[in-house]
Amino acid sequence: MTVSSRISRQGEIVEVVLRHGWDSMRRLLSGSQAGEPELPPPAVLRNILTDLGPVYVKLGQILSTRPDLMPAAYIEELSRLQTTVPAAPASEVEETIRRYLPKPPEQLFETLDYHAIAAGSIAQTHHAVLKDGRQVALKVQRPGIDRLIARDTALIRDIARLLSATQFGQRYNVVALAEEFSEAIHNELDFTTEATYTDQLRRSMSQAKWFDPKQIVVPEIYWELTNPKLLVMEWLDGQPILTADIAIDPSPAAEVVRGSITTLLFRSFIKQYFLDGFFHADPHPGNIFYLRDGRLALLDCGMMGRMDPRTRSTLTEMVLAIVNCDAQRCTQLTLDIAEPLQTVNLAKLESEYSQLLGRYYGLDLEQVNTAKVFGEVLDAGTRNHLRWPANVGLFAKSMANLEGAARQFNPKVNLLDEIKPLMSDLFRQQLVGEDPVQALLRTGLEFRNLSLSSPRQFSFLLDRLSSEQLTWNLNVQGLDDIRRSVENAANRRAFSTVVAALIIGAAIVSTSQQSSQGQILSNILFAAASLLGLWLVFSILRTTRWR
Repeated sequence: MTVSSRISRQGEIVEVVLRHGWDSMRRLLSGSQAGEPELPPPAVLRNILTDLGPVYVKLGQILSTRPDLMPAAYIEELSRLQTTVPAAPASEVEETIRRYLPKPPEQLFETLDYHAIAAGSIAQTHHAVLKDGRQVALKVQRPGIDRLIARDTALIRDIARLLSATQFGQRYNVVALAEEFSEAIHNELDFTTEATYTDQLRRSMSQAKWFDPKQIVVPEIYWELTNPKLLVMEWLDGQPILTADIAIDPSPAAEVVRGSITTLLFRSFIKQYFLDGFFHADPHPGNIFYLRDGRLALLDCGMMGRMDPRTRSTLTEMVLAIVNCDAQRCTQLTLDIAEPLQTVNLAKLESEYSQLLGRYYGLDLEQVNTAKVFGEVLDAGTRNHLRWPANVGLFAKSMANLEGAARQFNPKVNLLDEIKPLMSDLFRQQLVGEDPVQALLRTGLEFRNLSLSSPRQFSFLLDRLSSEQLTWNLNVQGLDDIRRSVENAANRRAFSTVVAALIIGAAIVSTSQQSSQGQILSNILFAAASLLGLWLVFSILRTTRWR
């Protein structure tokens, strides 16, 4: 990226933010005194990102997956971001396809349509038929998009560094966010990553006991034709779930079918979330297809989430705590999974959870939006100085997209209603896994390792004790205040003893000495005692807190 093009792009950004009235950011970008910038209103932020182009739209879409960072109003607004970019000219697309295919297209395809059937900010999709008659979808990276992304991500990192010294930048951790975005969007430039994710999801969906795995499909990848710039996969003939005929059919039979479809969809994602720990992070209606043969298809695996077994177990319990409106358990689980940024007031956090969950107590499940409740739990934790892991935010966003799409397709459905019948089986599988014998042997092995290491560790501890090499390092908060209070009390006691001694000494001198020198000494001792006594009384009154 040349210096002139970078300066030109900075000027475009200043012009866009100025036009939308984000004054503090305009001053920051132009080098003027910026003060402490704040986020613009949600709709204004969405319009700014839209006007800045595809890379910034993608930034907004990634931010919409982070309810652990962004307030709910921003998540909702940024979720509406769509890239409305025209398809690249057919001649440019043909040149790209010819460059990256292992052989000329004429030798591989019976037909290949160079006019896109769908276009996005990074890639566009074409329909083709292989020589053996199989229909495929050909995803092609837009020509020149890598240079555009390199330019804009460099500018985003520069802006993040400018903001990093401000309270705004520290609160949103903008440097880490910029690096995370840069890594995510550069990963999207390598289609082999998406192909790997697609294959992994396809394998995990092929084995299930909560639903018929033949009824939900993920497209097959044709690896011999796939590379970082081209992704060739199985063509699945169908429509987005909300525009399919079954979605608008008012008949009772269609209603039954919609119920079975939503159950299938929910159970497949519950398996992804809580058993596999590898889940589709963007299940919006455009990525869920209803095929002509009655099956469901999950498309576009470019954004996937992962959760380790401990996180999955904690989130399973948290969903159960939300179902039971158990604010205390919800608080405990929050502390297990979230990172405190400063001292957390547990009573305040539990009180907020209690008020939040109390609003849903006694309501029918159809009236409870599970993803919304979970998002409110995340918001409450963030307000109480807790930082949620990024994968938890991605889980919340995925669940919100899933429930939103399912409710539009079948308004009577509810995620909690679908989870409850699976809870006992879910806990059993998380406890012992698919193979109880293997789980028992693993536990036995861990106990064996513990029994072997414990004597050595205990012997080491005894050696340290006997050689006086063991030191204790205790840090008790508030101990300095207690020490100062004890010292002040001891000093006052000492002063009061001195005052009493002076008074007694003066009395003895006064009664035993009748000379003028004795009277003078007695008066001096009384004066000193009086002054010290008055000072002691004044210091006590000054440090005493009256209520």
